Amino acid sequence: MKSGSEEPVPLHEEFIYCCGAATHVLKCGPWKDLSKAESRNLPRLLFMIIPGNPGLAGYYRTFIQALYCGLNQQYPVWVVSHAGHCKPPSGMEMIEDTDIKELEDVFGLNGQVEHKLNFLKKNVSKDIKLVLIAHSIGCYITLEMMKRASELQVLRSVLLFPTIERMAQSPQGKLMTPLLCKLRYALYMPVYLLSFLPEGIKASLVRFALRGMKTCDESSITTSINLFSVDCIANILYLASQEMMKVVERDSTTIKQNLKKLIFYYGTGDSWCPQHYYDEIKMDFPDGDIRLCEKGLRHAFVLDASKEMAAMITDWLQDDLTKL
Repeated sequence: MKSGSEEPVPLHEEFIYCCGAATHVLKCGPWKDLSKAESRNLPRLLFMIIPGNPGLAGYYRTFIQALYCGLNQQYPVWVVSHAGHCKPPSGMEMIEDTDIKELEDVFGLNGQVEHKLNFLKKNVSKDIKLVLIAHSIGCYITLEMMKRASELQVLRSVLLFPTIERMAQSPQGKLMTPLLCKLRYALYMPVYLLSFLPEGIKASLVRFALRGMKTCDESSITTSINLFSVDCIANILYLASQEMMKVVERDSTTIKQNLKKLIFYYGTGDSWCPQHYYDEIKMDFPDGDIRLCEKGLRHAFVLDASKEMAAMITDWLQDDLTKL
């Protein structure tokens, strides 16, 4: 019997339209369709990853594979890109060619919340329980999903490096807010010019940008090439600008209502959600499962610590899974 790490991990890739916007979906495991409620072969549980920003599914490829193996290949693990953050394949436009406008401002923060809810409604049976694993702004999106759709059968939500409050006041926010809110259009021209470079040179530029890391996930290199697309960058920066303006107060009401379902994981040197944010939420919710990273993982853990993070999460969820 081979161990999970030795077996080839089944990975299915799709580019679809969701709310009229191009969306990249990576599905780990043999289950490709979870929408047929009458099927006897459906799993009881789906692990769904809600990404940070940039919300490119490819950044989480190694993470979902490691998570799937850590779960003994018993449950599907999916990651859904943010609307418009992926570069669609040839022949597919960023926005669906239709007269029906499914959602106003799908690329904005509110639109990304509705985008994920719409994806679940159309692609996942109501009978399937959910473990939502969110990263960065994905944590804000996840709390909003739980607030707006209380009918979702959420077993657990794991919120990694959660940017759920005072983003513009964080150390990184103070630096980036003027750029994102006033100067982001100035970035489009250099990205447009760089988009004409051969793929090999783009990959070399990405490797140069990430050269400070001891180990860098190879899928991060290939995924980062999407950032040379003006359409992708425009949607990524637009979402980021809305984050600075709209992620202000922590939604303590929703947290209180769902506290037993939530696991928070804060970084010690995270300039997007500094440690005093952890201290304050820990004080406000002393009974919550609110953890502080002891391993020195970076906010963008997917670049070099996907396997380590996946191992921690499977360990945290063992009790929940044995009760299923």
